[in-house]
Amino acid sequence: MADESPVGEEPLQPTTTLFPVFNQKPSTPSDPINLLQLSKSDAPDWLSNTSFTADLSTINTVVSSRHDHCSEPEEEEEQEAAAKQEERRPGAGYELVDSSVSDQDLDESSRSSNKKEKRKRRKRKKGAHSDHEYGPSSRKQNIQSWANNASNSSANKEYYFDSRGDRDNLAFGSLYRMDVARYKLFDGSKSSGFNYDAYRCQNMRNLEFDRDTDVNALESKLRSEGRYWSAKYAALEHHKNFKRFRIVAPKESASEIGADFIPLPDEPTSSDGQQRDSSVVEESWEDEVLRKTKEFNKMTREQPYNEKIWLEFANFQDKVESRQPQRGARLQTLEKKISILEKAAELNPNNEELLLALMNAYQRRDNNEVLIGRWEKLLTHHSGSYKLWREFLHLVEGDFSRFKVSEVRKMFANAIQALSAECSKQHRQVLQNVKSSADPLLVQQELGLVNIFVSLCRFEWQAGYQELGTALFQAEIEYSLFCPSLLLSEQGKHRLFEYFWNSNGARIGEYGALGWSTWLEKEEEQRQKVMMKESSTTADEGGWTGWHEPKSAGAAERQDNVSVDDVGIEGSDDEPNTDDMEQKDDTEALMKLLGINADTEANGEVQDVSTWVRWSEEELSRDSDQWMPVRPESDGLTDKEGDEQLLRAVLFEDVSEYLFSITTDEVRLSLVYQFIDFFGGRIPQWSSTNSPSCTEGTLMMESLPDSMLDDLRKVQEMLRKTDGCQSSNIIEDILSSSDNINMRSEMMKFVRNVALQCLNAFPHDHILKEVALVAEELSNTRMNSCSSAITPCRTLAKNLIKSNRQDVHLCGVYARREAAFGNVEYARKAFDMALLSIEGLPWDAKSNASLLFLWYAEVELASSYSGSSESLPRALHILSCLGCGIKYSPYKSQPSSLQLLRARQGFKEQIRMIQTTWIRGTIDDNSVASVCSAALFEELTTGREASMEVLNQALSTVLPEKRSQIHQLELLFNFYVRLLWKHRSQSELANVWNFVVQGLQIYPFSPKLHNAIVQIGHLHTSPSKLRWIIDDYLDKKPSVTLCLFALSYEITRGSSHHRVHRIFERALADNMLRNSVLLWRLYISYEIHVASDLSAARRIYFRAIHTCPWSKRLWLDGFTKLSSVLTAKELSDLLEVMRDKELNVRTDVYEILLQDEMDVS
Repeated sequence: MADESPVGEEPLQPTTTLFPVFNQKPSTPSDPINLLQLSKSDAPDWLSNTSFTADLSTINTVVSSRHDHCSEPEEEEEQEAAAKQEERRPGAGYELVDSSVSDQDLDESSRSSNKKEKRKRRKRKKGAHSDHEYGPSSRKQNIQSWANNASNSSANKEYYFDSRGDRDNLAFGSLYRMDVARYKLFDGSKSSGFNYDAYRCQNMRNLEFDRDTDVNALESKLRSEGRYWSAKYAALEHHKNFKRFRIVAPKESASEIGADFIPLPDEPTSSDGQQRDSSVVEESWEDEVLRKTKEFNKMTREQPYNEKIWLEFANFQDKVESRQPQRGARLQTLEKKISILEKAAELNPNNEELLLALMNAYQRRDNNEVLIGRWEKLLTHHSGSYKLWREFLHLVEGDFSRFKVSEVRKMFANAIQALSAECSKQHRQVLQNVKSSADPLLVQQELGLVNIFVSLCRFEWQAGYQELGTALFQAEIEYSLFCPSLLLSEQGKHRLFEYFWNSNGARIGEYGALGWSTWLEKEEEQRQKVMMKESSTTADEGGWTGWHEPKSAGAAERQDNVSVDDVGIEGSDDEPNTDDMEQKDDTEALMKLLGINADTEANGEVQDVSTWVRWSEEELSRDSDQWMPVRPESDGLTDKEGDEQLLRAVLFEDVSEYLFSITTDEVRLSLVYQFIDFFGGRIPQWSSTNSPSCTEGTLMMESLPDSMLDDLRKVQEMLRKTDGCQSSNIIEDILSSSDNINMRSEMMKFVRNVALQCLNAFPHDHILKEVALVAEELSNTRMNSCSSAITPCRTLAKNLIKSNRQDVHLCGVYARREAAFGNVEYARKAFDMALLSIEGLPWDAKSNASLLFLWYAEVELASSYSGSSESLPRALHILSCLGCGIKYSPYKSQPSSLQLLRARQGFKEQIRMIQTTWIRGTIDDNSVASVCSAALFEELTTGREASMEVLNQALSTVLPEKRSQIHQLELLFNFYVRLLWKHRSQSELANVWNFVVQGLQIYPFSPKLHNAIVQIGHLHTSPSKLRWIIDDYLDKKPSVTLCLFALSYEITRGSSHHRVHRIFERALADNMLRNSVLLWRLYISYEIHVASDLSAARRIYFRAIHTCPWSKRLWLDGFTKLSSVLTAKELSDLLEVMRDKELNVRTDVYEILLQDEMDVS
């Protein structure tokens, strides 16, 4: 909207305006004009203005010439409406009424004027709707002349002021709010040599959207022609011959991609002035397919060993297939994709990514029998590939029609034996080449072998064979970590371990366990003692022992009678046993009394659904209690219990096929860590979230671990505080573990015993020490729910410290546990004792003291947040001692400025040395602790910017590709995120958001980063943008962790059921995530508890057991959660299918029926 007033040197002459409401003489703000108080004598000149005449041409002329002086569109509309109203009244004249105006009259006049104005607007809109063209006063013509004022303006109107500038004036050619830009598809067939201005004018006239029409008229036009989202235009968009414009970057800009920006140079032209190389190309979908196919064919011929080009070529076929509606065309495209991947695999036979892509393409075309045959043929040529074995085992587990537990065990045994043979071969090559045992290739192969073994243990546990899963862990840890130091072959090692396994010796995790090697030494000592004792008694007795007396006749007769009796007992098997027959008759009679016909009803055909519910509850209870292997010789079982408990005993034949040797300490520690995580122990992060062990463990979870529950609770607490969400912790509630307190406490004792025993093999590992203390706390606090001021692990920690007083890391771990329970003074004493004793230790122990200083400083900072005023100076004193490199002394006063300066210089020198070691590839916990300590020091002394500079300098040393596989650098990155989140009030959330988004590209499976992206995104961006980010990562890097945080966010906010269903379906459509039992269980529980749709939950349940038939917990969810929609016959059939799939069923339904009968009687 433009106010246009000419500017010149001469003063403007006063002119009469069209509607001079105000007097022409100047007035001051102190003399306002009140039109209601004017008398007849003071009638203004505007009443006799020519605008009130009936001559229409005069009005049009005046309006056309004065239109540029309008300042407000609303005022212009009112003036035009008033002019048209006066035209209908010939000889119009007005006289002012000389009377006082009361408040009531004023209100009535205002109401009547409002009615008149509404009536005028309706008439004006009707007239505009009936008009197809504007009159001489059209705004379009005026705006066009105003826009081109440079050639049409007079000499005294060289410049104009736009007092209310609006950029849309020139874009829309109008000042009216209803003139909104409309979208129309561009006709590509007229692209060459067309006149854009003429095309635009013609398009405007045809659409008739420029008129000042009513909203109803616009809606009728939209209903007839549609907008760009309508079905008409959508069909046109998907047409294969529809051509689009594609912008092509100039060739000269290819060399400038590495710069900060890509400039936009002028279009290159030839000497005759014509365009030489156009940057806009017009092509249809078919043209694009032909062009890209030619490009891929050329690139694959030029670079046949580049697997990325082959994979892109194959993925492009998926895009082509998605645009083909006919099934036959899609199958042809799939065949083309398979032929591409077969050619790529022929040229690159050892590339695992190409082989996996080829097998996935085969899976879409072939049936399961043919596909498994292809897999077996492939694995015979690539028996040492962990990735191929992992995918094959997922396929075998998920094949419902062929699934049996025994068959899957055979496949796991084949995989472990093949990978073990490959590791042995690689180990022999390392020894021949005189290399160190920590060969990177050997480490990766052994890590893959351990991951397959852990997957086997998880499979046995989830199929209901908890005792076998526990025994497999015990056997492998004993076999790998506590093997006797004897030069034995693999077969000799197996025979010696069989002797240990079948003995009465305690195994790892059990009370009194010593380890295989220590037990064997003690057995050898006892055997030597017995032999010495026997030899000494033989020497004392002498040689000849006297004449041998023959047996008497009575003794011989008694011997004969015994043998006859024995024969009679053996031969009595053919004769019917009357006692057994009577007992069988009693059982059948009792079953008939209970309404069970054993002859016709094989499974009892229980008619009451509640009976099946009680059966499932009893089954879950037994699964929780019976997870340790039974040893009849040591457990003192009676004869009656022997047959029942025999199934829980694990023999050497059950574990012998899965035993293998591990040669590297890193892989041995990985086995122990995965064991602790498997049994629910609290363990710090020991591996990168991108590692196969972490991703596989997260994928195969049945319930949520405590560490992930903590991160999910943080998101939900933040949503409750900001949005006031009142919903409870849905995910935690519906997936709450049914394990009883006794099971958890016993399992934590088991984990504690294993951690303490493994400390004999790894005495300097602080993670195992922390695991042992935390497991001691959990075992005590779960048994004793009452809170206590004494730290539960204090007794165990003191006993361990007494046994080894030089273990400073143990003191630091114990001090952190004391601080976690609020005992800061105890923690300070333990830290001071550990840091003071460092000076008397060897040099390697001194160099590993950075962790202690960092832990101590973090404890003090955490105490300062709770209100302690002395904690900040203490933390600064601790960090100063580390930076200066001086001997530690307990805190007395705040460090001086000179000491702070020396500490800053010392930290800079340390970081410089750390960067040199990181470049060589040596990254450990102490170096990362030194960087974190330097960042904390700068934060306390200088500020946030200095600490961020320290972290940026350290992280920039290592490339992102290498950072993604090193868990120490991931811990450093998480430390950086916590620092940014703590100072979010001082910096823009956009910076924190961008940093976390960049981190997700390196660590896409990190729960900490997903927690941060949800919290920061909720505060910084709109929910739609956060959902867009989540959906984008679900397409690029789908993971169970991302789905859990997305679902937690949506469910806590009470989002639409359609949004939650979309997340579930997109996740379960993925080839890997569909194997997640946790997501299926969560989906079923969501439909039951949140959506309240039992029929949908029933459908999802059958989909789940068909996809994941190995999960006993998933099968039992149908009995416990869906008993209201499943009949007794269906539940009975489910139990039969479970037995047919060889899942371990511990409870017979007859036991429940007998128990009910006993309760009734």
